[in-house]
Amino acid sequence: MSQTTSNGYQPGFGLAARFALREMRGGLKGFYVFIACIALGVAAIAGVASFSRALTEGISAEGQAILGGDLSFSLIHREATPDQLAYLNRLGATSQISSLRAMARTDSAGNQTLVELKAVDDPYPLIGNFELTSGKELQETINGRTEGLRNAVAEVALLARLGLEVGDEISVGKTNFRIADTIELEPDKLSSGMTVGPRLLISQEALQETGLVQPGSLIRYIYRVRMGYNVPEAQLQQAIDQTNTLFPDAGWRIRSKLEAAPSLQRNIQRFAQFLTLIGITSLVVGGVGVANAVRSYMDTRREVIASFKCLGASGGFVFKVYLIQMMVLATIGIVVGMALGALIPLVAMAALQSILPINAVQAVYPLQLLLGMAYGYLTALAFALWPLGRAHDIAPTVLFRDEVSTRSRYPKPLYIAGAAVTLVLLAGLALVMAYDKTIALIFIGACTGTYLLLLVVARLIMAAARKVPTVRSTELRLAITNIYRPGALTPSVVLSLGLGLSLLVALALIDGNLRRELNQAAQEQAPSFFFVDIQNHEKDAFQSLIAEKAAGTEFNAVPMLRGHIVSLKGIPAADYPAPPEAEWILRGDRGITYSETLPENSVITAGEWWPKDYTGEPLVSFSDDNARELGLKVGDTVTVNVLGRQITAKIANFRTVDWESMSINFVMIFSPNTFAGAPHTHLATVGWPGEATLQQELDLLKEVTQAFPTITSIRVKDAIAQVNELVGQLAWAIRGASSITLLASVLVLAGALAAGHQSRIYDAVILKTLGATRGRLIKAYILEYLILGGTTAIFALFAGSLAAYFIITGVMEGTFTLLPITAIAAIIGALIFTVGFGLLGTWRVLGEKPAPVLRNL
Repeated sequence: MSQTTSNGYQPGFGLAARFALREMRGGLKGFYVFIACIALGVAAIAGVASFSRALTEGISAEGQAILGGDLSFSLIHREATPDQLAYLNRLGATSQISSLRAMARTDSAGNQTLVELKAVDDPYPLIGNFELTSGKELQETINGRTEGLRNAVAEVALLARLGLEVGDEISVGKTNFRIADTIELEPDKLSSGMTVGPRLLISQEALQETGLVQPGSLIRYIYRVRMGYNVPEAQLQQAIDQTNTLFPDAGWRIRSKLEAAPSLQRNIQRFAQFLTLIGITSLVVGGVGVANAVRSYMDTRREVIASFKCLGASGGFVFKVYLIQMMVLATIGIVVGMALGALIPLVAMAALQSILPINAVQAVYPLQLLLGMAYGYLTALAFALWPLGRAHDIAPTVLFRDEVSTRSRYPKPLYIAGAAVTLVLLAGLALVMAYDKTIALIFIGACTGTYLLLLVVARLIMAAARKVPTVRSTELRLAITNIYRPGALTPSVVLSLGLGLSLLVALALIDGNLRRELNQAAQEQAPSFFFVDIQNHEKDAFQSLIAEKAAGTEFNAVPMLRGHIVSLKGIPAADYPAPPEAEWILRGDRGITYSETLPENSVITAGEWWPKDYTGEPLVSFSDDNARELGLKVGDTVTVNVLGRQITAKIANFRTVDWESMSINFVMIFSPNTFAGAPHTHLATVGWPGEATLQQELDLLKEVTQAFPTITSIRVKDAIAQVNELVGQLAWAIRGASSITLLASVLVLAGALAAGHQSRIYDAVILKTLGATRGRLIKAYILEYLILGGTTAIFALFAGSLAAYFIITGVMEGTFTLLPITAIAAIIGALIFTVGFGLLGTWRVLGEKPAPVLRNL
């Protein structure tokens, strides 16, 4: 079988494929870990991508119901003018909603809590069905009265928090309500964004009686318009453009049903990206298993390859034969992974149906499955090329003598370059498909650096074991020798466990540090309360009440308005090239204030503060970090829309902002003359010098709520508890996804032990023949696995801590603390996996009878 015969025939792909398939008739033995590693990674990537697509498709399909109409027009502080309202009515059926935060209290027990108050009109809801637990009609319920009191409907959580039942009385502002029913389904709840309290829903007429509607109050007025049935995107965009042309200074934020829940969609995309990166990590970890399986298989085919060479086959032909085999095996794993990936959205929806706020569109998503397939083939190819390249150079002389060498043989440069290019393509695909390119790039760099570092660590462990002085203990000496002998498990164990454990340590430390910083800030820096919607005529009386009822507390108050950035440096906010980490500044309404003097907790980093009694052009002070993220400099202009007026101010200075303190902080502080005469309220904080007791806080909350029923009180610890709960839920979800990487690590470890099974049998039989007992051999193997597991755990702790430190201090700009419990858990986990799986394989090895093995020597 010469590579080129006398008649010019050159064996090609067809002949190589026939040879490859004939050799595979023996079955898949030895490749189960190969297939499982590829299937697991592909399933993770395809499943996460499919589930994300199912959720976003669900949002799109229900966009009209979620938004409550085809278009939504949102204003803050003020209602639409008669001209604006008349125009909206011409577009289609219109409904008005008023949304704000308020304090709800019970007169009997004196309990109170923050609620999300929502006032609706008769046409509400334009789309979908609002369902009450009793089955009654919403409008009939909230427009009615019970025993002379206006009716309200509430979420069950509100009744549980205040210890109420349907029929009980509740006070909001200056009005008492009767809880007439509980909310079963609120079709447009997702469009409200993040909520900090349970829902309480009343009529528009009832809202006017509460006294909460005051000039400058933080009330959001939302106007929904239903234009017709299945209105096309072009018609929606035409209506938006026409609205902006007719009312350029309206200051409203317009959304269509195509972006009904943009915040949720962005969060889904971000979370899906993170889980996809974890899936890629599991594929990279599984790549070690692929390389181990291919190398082990090629070692068993050395004589066959030598026979091919003796019959005239070239190294290139041999490479093609076994590359085809590996791609067939990879295809099996990819098909299994794609099938699992297609099922993941169905299983996830069934498991999470009770907590997901939307119905995902259950379907098979070919593009997402193909994405998983692409990752699978690239991973298999990247990690198979190196051992296949080494097979290219197996000499025909292997048929006539054993080839024993402790020197690692490198494949030809062509195969090294091929593996490198494939890895680059794998990283490039991850980067191109990423929602946040910066995070993806950091993640890829961290994985690459950790992988290379693990290779170095494995070599260092082997080198250190080789130089350890001879020890008296036979078992320990055997364990140390096994670490650096030819065909040692050291590289496979270190690589497989190192990446998975490093990821888990990093995630656990990030979660722990975020929780610690939140709770520490709450105890040491954060005020006890934020008080919102303090009217100008109430400010002095409110401050006097605080001084009387909470003597010794620190009181701070500032003017408070809401507005959104229209343009920066003359560039419309929608077109401004903001980096992902700064997009939030341009997206929604921002809290803004004015001040004659520099806030106490700030330091000027560039420019100068305006003088007292300044009367020139409007000036603004910008948060230093945010300004640099947006590429701003002193002298640039910022245009904001406040109360329907567009105001352009020049950036006078940058200042530091201590966001971690949770005190009163603003991205923008304007010169006082900017908003002269504009109606506004005040925002105040109250904090005790030390940590306040629960009773002190509850007593003050009761006093404020009774004396000033229209002021909204936000207890910081309640808000932090809610954030902690959210962080905890995300942490569990991330840990669950990360367990895929650890499972891949376990598969690779099991594969490495299986690959070394034959040589272990040989060693065990020889040692038992020479008098070694099973107990002494088990002890030696336990010591070997303990050394490997311990060193790997120490590296994982170091690498994971370093990654967590970079993310906490560099990305999140927080403070990092090493958590010892996490360190101990990582070490214990590594030892359990290495020793446990090592002993499972070793027990079978030690059970082999010596005679059959010795006869084959």
